[in-house]
Amino acid sequence: MRNVDTGTEQLLCRVEDRVAVLTLNRPEARNALTLEMKRALAHWIPELGADPGVGALLLTGAGRGFCSGGDTKRMASDGRLPSPEERKRQLRWEHAIPAALHRLEKPTLAALPGAAAGAGLSLALACDLRIAAESAFVTTAYVKLGLSGDYGGSWFLTRLVGTARARELYFSGDRLDARACERLGLVNRVVPDAELEKEALAWAARIAAGPPIALRHMKDNLNRALGESLESVLDVEAERMVEGAQTEDYLEAVAAFAEKRAPAFKGR
Repeated sequence: MRNVDTGTEQLLCRVEDRVAVLTLNRPEARNALTLEMKRALAHWIPELGADPGVGALLLTGAGRGFCSGGDTKRMASDGRLPSPEERKRQLRWEHAIPAALHRLEKPTLAALPGAAAGAGLSLALACDLRIAAESAFVTTAYVKLGLSGDYGGSWFLTRLVGTARARELYFSGDRLDARACERLGLVNRVVPDAELEKEALAWAARIAAGPPIALRHMKDNLNRALGESLESVLDVEAERMVEGAQTEDYLEAVAAFAEKRAPAFKGR
């Protein structure tokens, strides 16, 4: 395991079993987002994506929450709205972070130890996969603050649960527990609270041990499937199958299958 200095105590990072674990670290505020945290996320997500020693990225929160979204308590104590210039700077990070998670050429996972609300929910939805503790819950929350939503949540949620459900969750701001999220397809797995960290890392490590080139192509294929035609996706899939059959990883997988052993992929 190696620790990575992110430049701020508000975002912790370690690389373990080829998994980069990014931990939002403001447990006293349920990991509500600050500008410092946003800057660090916008920098480190693509940085870790380019690291050959990282096969997958796991985003989680310290303490009993994943992320409660924007820091409304701090906003209230400031007693003022951000200036247009400040808002433009904030929007830069708010665009960059979910886009980076979605477009990263490696699988991304979110582990929810507790609440994922507003922008926090959007960040979890921007990841490829989600695992939640039994006590976790989610809410869009925006309607209760007189806001319409950000961080791409409306785009991700619509594609995960369909337009009618997404609208219901946005218009109502209702809270959904972990099991309800699992039934809707918002999270892939629900585990006991005490097992979340272990189970999330094991799942991410299993994915990170896979063939890097194939995983990169898979993710791009699946992203393309969100908006491109069947014919376009078929063409790209065919090209990449030909490319994949010429890699060392493919030859290693075939040999490992014949020898009844686990393959050792190199990303070549």
